[in-house]
Amino acid sequence: MDEQPQARRDPRDPQHAQGPQDPPAGALDRRAELSEFLRTRRARLKPEDVGLPAFGRHRRVPGLRREELAQLAGVSVAYYTRLEQGNGRNVSAEVLDAIARALRLNAAEHSHLTHLARPKAHKKKPSARPQQVRGGLRRLVDTLDGVPAYVTGRRSDILIWNRMAAAVFGDWSGLPPQERNWARLVFLRPEYRDLYIDWDQKAADIVSFLRMDAGCHPDDPRLSALVGELSVKSEEFRRLWATHDVKEKNHGVKRMHHPLVGDLTLSYEGFPLPDDHEQSLIIYHAEPGSPSADALRLLASWGTDAPRAPTVTP
Repeated sequence: MDEQPQARRDPRDPQHAQGPQDPPAGALDRRAELSEFLRTRRARLKPEDVGLPAFGRHRRVPGLRREELAQLAGVSVAYYTRLEQGNGRNVSAEVLDAIARALRLNAAEHSHLTHLARPKAHKKKPSARPQQVRGGLRRLVDTLDGVPAYVTGRRSDILIWNRMAAAVFGDWSGLPPQERNWARLVFLRPEYRDLYIDWDQKAADIVSFLRMDAGCHPDDPRLSALVGELSVKSEEFRRLWATHDVKEKNHGVKRMHHPLVGDLTLSYEGFPLPDDHEQSLIIYHAEPGSPSADALRLLASWGTDAPRAPTVTP
């Protein structure tokens, strides 16, 4: 199974800046992302977690050593070391599968590793044009009158939403389009700390979604700019970004404290769009007969001109 990933080039080499793997200006460094992702996944495993003896009381590194991981994956230490240094250009899918099994990666983490190590050559650079939502989908979201619903795109941008989403989460229509972004809302606006009872979990989810996006589009300058801005302005974001955790939008439960109707416990389902996997339809709902269901009905009954959740201001 041992193959030879491309050797790491000396950054002092004058040809280094023109290599095909170097990130363009304003992009995330895919090799650095691959390196840190593998290191953080290895650090979270202990020898006893994978059936290896833990020799010695004092280990210089957290988690598994490189040689232990290489043994589990069936590759040489030198090979795995080069891969963990970000040199995954020639790695095969079979080797990545073996390393993913050794690291006990879940499906989202395995997908992220593949995007980082074997980026698709035909993948287009994200367009600078605004993301578009089909007219039929807009009408569908509007018809979901009794439940909050919205569509997200790349970089956690909020593209469209219905009246109930505005009632629960705040009216985003007063914000410039570039500010309609879940990461900016959660980390930079204090009203969202008050809204989410489990704010720490919401923040971790948002960063994990951004990490998945970064693996698919490391050359997206707007994503790189967003990460840079949040890293400067939010210590919590910097800490979470450094964990390299990844997650796909799927389903779950969010607990909120609404300023008008009190506590809400809402389940949500995420549906990636079949014709555009960079967009997802997110729908929230309450358990039938629960206080949260009554609260949603109350918000819906007020209508568009009645008091709603506080408007989000620029």
